[in-house]
Amino acid sequence: MRDVLSTEELTIPEGVTVDIKSRLITVVGPRGTLKKNVRHINMDIVLVKTTKANRVILQVWQGARKHVACLRTVRSLIENMITGVTKGFLYKMRAVYAHFPINTIIAEDSRAVEIRNFLGEKTVRHVAMLDGVTIAESKAQKDELILQGNDIENVSQSAASIQGSCRVRNKDIRKFLDGIYVSEKTTVLTE
Repeated sequence: MRDVLSTEELTIPEGVTVDIKSRLITVVGPRGTLKKNVRHINMDIVLVKTTKANRVILQVWQGARKHVACLRTVRSLIENMITGVTKGFLYKMRAVYAHFPINTIIAEDSRAVEIRNFLGEKTVRHVAMLDGVTIAESKAQKDELILQGNDIENVSQSAASIQGSCRVRNKDIRKFLDGIYVSEKTTVLTE
């Protein structure tokens, strides 16, 4: 059954400006600017400016179930962009090994990482970070990498690229649990 009108609403916090032009969303905050193109989703995105607080209203007319589900998706995208430009995203990754210690070397001015001695292999795995993502070694914890940036998609994809480069092949993965895994997801600025 199609609903006549389905809406989602999002309040914009102070210090953040949101600009919407033909479903191209631009969010500007104290940490920088993020842009997202949602032209492939057929919906109305209206920016309502009032004296109390600015709001974004998302509307779908005559939408089926999957089309209405896009409302919440776009709302979450805008919320993540607002969080990124105000607090930033921080992922912590831990190197796990049983016999051969995994060596991680930060390269290219914190824009890439080299992984050496994974399962005793001689090959060097080189993983470049996406735009706006920096990587560093943790000072407090041994064998820990810290990825941070404003765009949650780039930070999480960079973490997934590191984890995917250390997959164990041709062995029983129940016994060979070696790799680099995400241990914590948080924001750069905490309350």
